[in-house]
Amino acid sequence: MNTIGLALLKETVQANCDIADARHAREMTMCNYLLAMRELYRWQAGLSLRQPLQQAELSAWIVRRETLWNTLEDAEFRALPIGGGCDPFDNAAINEALAPQGLVYAGGLGRWGKPHFFLGDLARQETRHGLTVLVSDREHARDLFAPPAAMREGKVFLRLDALRRWLWEKTEIWGVHQVDGALKAALDEYGFADDAEAALERMAVRESETLILHEVGEGMAEPLLGPAWREMLGGLSQRRAELLARAVRDHLADCLSTLPALVGRGTAPSIHFYFANLDGLRRSLFPRLAAAYISWRKTGDDADMRLAFLDGQTHWREAALRLLAAWQKDPGVAENLFSEWVDAHGPLML
Repeated sequence: MNTIGLALLKETVQANCDIADARHAREMTMCNYLLAMRELYRWQAGLSLRQPLQQAELSAWIVRRETLWNTLEDAEFRALPIGGGCDPFDNAAINEALAPQGLVYAGGLGRWGKPHFFLGDLARQETRHGLTVLVSDREHARDLFAPPAAMREGKVFLRLDALRRWLWEKTEIWGVHQVDGALKAALDEYGFADDAEAALERMAVRESETLILHEVGEGMAEPLLGPAWREMLGGLSQRRAELLARAVRDHLADCLSTLPALVGRGTAPSIHFYFANLDGLRRSLFPRLAAAYISWRKTGDDADMRLAFLDGQTHWREAALRLLAAWQKDPGVAENLFSEWVDAHGPLML
């Protein structure tokens, strides 16, 4: 692809990112919105992760960004300038054309049906458990919320640039209060106190493996749940209902892949970091796992964690299938029931 072609591709993908943000960005909570806007500004301006932001410049940029979105809310996504024009959600065709140029692309729907797009440099490609893993580094186009990893149509997309930014944001937030706990234990293991930038790189390398393990787990869960599960996820309209469904599937994926690998390898930094991110509904649904981690930290014995994820392989599959059966029986009633379960937690806990 020549320079002009690459420039047009970047412009088109970024335009689709902007359209997606125009439609959905302001649905975020104010806190998450401002954090995401700050990071998008840092990426767009090419600022280093440690460079302080000038509040006046950031505020002016947010105003310009929101003004742009106001002009794009009704715009249609653009076809990518590949061949005679390519559907921006046709990942297979797009990546087949871009791979020889050392590029990787993904377009798909995330939480709440929000479209996500990105274009980056392809760092490496590998195969895990029958899944193609495409790892990107520098990104040329992205939207406001940049998931570090996602699975699309049998391919795992791991975004190292997005991962570094996500990790740095977590360390920045922790640095305000420096609360003791799983995240502090992880940061200590990675040596953040001695050299934060070097530790971040070590962390990005190791935690990229954790993200791949989770996506592999989702790939393992798919045949256990069947194609109707994905149909249900796409059909849920209530946010709490979708949160519950995704949390249950996440637990199944982690019990099948992530936790057996982390605990089996004895990778203490990644185990600490995993539990630093076991929060909200996922933690409430799986108190046994959280208790097993506390026991491991006190005694060094991982037996409780092993039993928790082994039992979880059956429990979370059955829980997911109960959700699916309820939805297939009556989608409207099921959504209300799922939302009630989010409030009560009890029926699905392990």
